[in-house]
Amino acid sequence: MTVTPTGRVVRTASGADLVIDRLFSVSAEQMWAAVTESDRTAAWFGPWTGTGSAGNAIRVQMVFEEGEPWMDMTIEVCEAPSRYVVSSTDDFGSWLMEVQVAADGDGSRVRLIQHLDAAAAALAVDTGPGWEYYLDLLVAAQSGDPRPRFDDYLALKGHYESEVARLAGDS
Repeated sequence: MTVTPTGRVVRTASGADLVIDRLFSVSAEQMWAAVTESDRTAAWFGPWTGTGSAGNAIRVQMVFEEGEPWMDMTIEVCEAPSRYVVSSTDDFGSWLMEVQVAADGDGSRVRLIQHLDAAAAALAVDTGPGWEYYLDLLVAAQSGDPRPRFDDYLALKGHYESEVARLAGDS
């Protein structure tokens, strides 16, 4: 399957944001549930345990990763039904992820933003294809279509290399 990249890397005051959007034919409230409720996130990202409100720690099982590891995250912001921010630290460093949900015509738009500091902006080369994959898993979970294969997303790395190089050239 050929996958078309949709993400972009944009400069911010503190570094860069990796931004990827997806459109859905269901309401923003339905998409909010899909990105915040454990039984719904299980279908495209992984289930989680803990208390799902700002300031609380949760544990997320990464069921689409090898070995299905658990990851500790902190919910930084939970502004239903539009903005959800989580942070985490793993072997690759600290992560700050934001999901924005908004009405869009008769449906809704989900925007995933990975906030990267200046030193980590190049990480978008590796994380961009992964986030494209996860958002397409969300699309499949909502539509009932077959799940995509991660291997198809490896070809997107060149797009993100160009995005990071463009950003570096804008300095």
